[in-house]
Amino acid sequence: MTVDALDTRILRLLIEQPRTSVREYARILGVARGTLQARLDRLERDGVITGTGPTLSPAALGHPVLAFVHLEVTQGHLVEVGDALAAVPEIIEAFSTTGGGDLLTRVVARDNGHLEDVIQRLIQLPGVVRTRTDVALRERVAHRVLPLVESVVRAAGDRDRPGSGTVQG
Repeated sequence: MTVDALDTRILRLLIEQPRTSVREYARILGVARGTLQARLDRLERDGVITGTGPTLSPAALGHPVLAFVHLEVTQGHLVEVGDALAAVPEIIEAFSTTGGGDLLTRVVARDNGHLEDVIQRLIQLPGVVRTRTDVALRERVAHRVLPLVESVVRAAGDRDRPGSGTVQG
């Protein structure tokens, strides 16, 4: 999927002003509403935009403790353990990984005691050999993708510039 400068401007507006109407976005960007809607539809169809709902805060829901729990799983049990993780509401993300563990989960808890209870529940899942937990102290960079989009667009612009070493066609 190619994202251009207009797409980047659209994505920035969606992030910075999520409750604005399509008509207002078009006015701000100086493009026709139909053009904007076509771009939004393409960005969604191509999987660049994956959701439009609110971002929820576990801390505001009474779960301010964030930890990353690595799980080592008995060989051949990754799918079963992964499926079992979906039944634990405090697990807000889980990924299979390479390296020191097989699964990496992002876990939220009310307090450290509650975190321990969640970890004990994970340890008892059939197929889990051991866990390792890293407690997050402070978020330093919030989840973001827009800087990556801007970087990709800049790099594409550099490649297309005369004298950049690429063949112009």
